[in-house]
Amino acid sequence: MGRIMLIRILFFLLIISLTKLMPCCAIEVISSLASVIGAAVVSLIPIGWNAAKCRMYECCDEPWIKSNFAGLNSDLGHRLYGQHLVKETVFKTLKGHLWHKKSGKALVMSFHGWTGVGKNYASQIIAENLYKNGMKSKFVHFFVSTRDFQFQDRVAQYKADLQEHIQKAIKECPHSLFIFDEIDKMPEGVIDALKPFIDHNPSFDDLDYTRAIYIFLSNTGAAEISKVAFEFWLEGKDRTEITLKDIEPLINKGAFNEKGGLSKSDIIQKSLIDIYVPFLPLEKQHVIHCINDDLKMKGHSLKYSIIQEIAGQIEYFPTEFELFSTTGCKRVSRKVDLVIDDD
Repeated sequence: MGRIMLIRILFFLLIISLTKLMPCCAIEVISSLASVIGAAVVSLIPIGWNAAKCRMYECCDEPWIKSNFAGLNSDLGHRLYGQHLVKETVFKTLKGHLWHKKSGKALVMSFHGWTGVGKNYASQIIAENLYKNGMKSKFVHFFVSTRDFQFQDRVAQYKADLQEHIQKAIKECPHSLFIFDEIDKMPEGVIDALKPFIDHNPSFDDLDYTRAIYIFLSNTGAAEISKVAFEFWLEGKDRTEITLKDIEPLINKGAFNEKGGLSKSDIIQKSLIDIYVPFLPLEKQHVIHCINDDLKMKGHSLKYSIIQEIAGQIEYFPTEFELFSTTGCKRVSRKVDLVIDDD
């Protein structure tokens, strides 16, 4: 809007100058200039309106769309407990995708692990560092299989609806984030609706599908991940010594063969998932971190006896070792409420 005002001022000064210097032909000159400058002003009105609108409403541009790499790296390391592989792989993968504007392909990440280990939380952290409104952004699209894709006999309709949704979302903002929770409970075949959008160099219409990000959340492969973590523990190795190479092939195989949304899918066969991210099972030390966070959030003091009592009410496996939490940190908040109320 400032540019339009400047043009108007310059036009007014030009008129005054012309009427003084060339009174005989000032009217014709002014008329011609008015047409040219008027057209320029009209063409700038949409630009000015869009800029003003983006100050008030969320749009597909800064400051609503951001790439807070420092915040993402810090949050994955300090807010997500016991998941060194997640921090390393997710941060580097996202940074590479967002920095290279011409990757030729949308980014697809598949998160695997038991319930409560941080898959949803990691997705939330990503959204918070990429969008000003975080998970509430209209450019973040969250699907839950048990809610949005309940019936096996509606696969064809689900696929059509999903493709229409994605096309509309990308048209509104190419930098969209799509999160699919409980994908292991999705009817087989539905996820293949994404294939045209996540394939290399999609060119079936004029939209740019390569800037989008897709995240799958699944329990498939969790048993294999836990087995690797347990074997490292038995050998006296620290869990931070586990590498992506130790686990990723197992997850890939499990996701393809285990019953669920990724089973026998084209997107796995065509290698369209860019990275499989393993979430390790949480040990008691990690559960205690979650207990401390919950107590702080609720304004309670961090009493050692209370913390140990809450941690002791969580179930662990294998039974003879009580090493890993069966529900991760998922039930921590309810356990805190129960113990604090009794105390």
